[in-house]
Amino acid sequence: MQEKKRHAVFINGAISPQFIADSIAKHSTKKTIGAHDIFLGQVRSDVIENKTVQSIEYSAYEEMAEEKFHDLREAAFAKFELTCMHIYHSIGSVKAGGICLFVFVSAEHRASAFEACRYIVEEIKTHVPVWGKEIFEDETFVWKENAKN
Repeated sequence: MQEKKRHAVFINGAISPQFIADSIAKHSTKKTIGAHDIFLGQVRSDVIENKTVQSIEYSAYEEMAEEKFHDLREAAFAKFELTCMHIYHSIGSVKAGGICLFVFVSAEHRASAFEACRYIVEEIKTHVPVWGKEIFEDETFVWKENAKN
């Protein structure tokens, strides 16, 4: 199997609704796709010890993260019958309500799209070296822990 082209994953700041809409629109001419599945990760304004999260500052070991994202793409294409896949993750500051992760998979059939999307998101949360610092309204912070759900 020929290795797929490497794609840039990181986007500075929040991922805009227009970027997401444009990504979806680009696939309307592809007539072999029967299903898309999309995951959008959004920054919540959680309350932790009576402080409200205002934003998350994302950082990464970018070289290693890009390699992990590439390996994940290759594994997903090998495991699921996908037509295409896009993964974008924010780097830098994203305010509460902003989109910080955009996973978009396309397949001939819905089952492959559903299964692949969930697999990709779980693998990102488990294996990709991206960290989030939750910033509170008083500018103090805590390092975010990835939830299991």
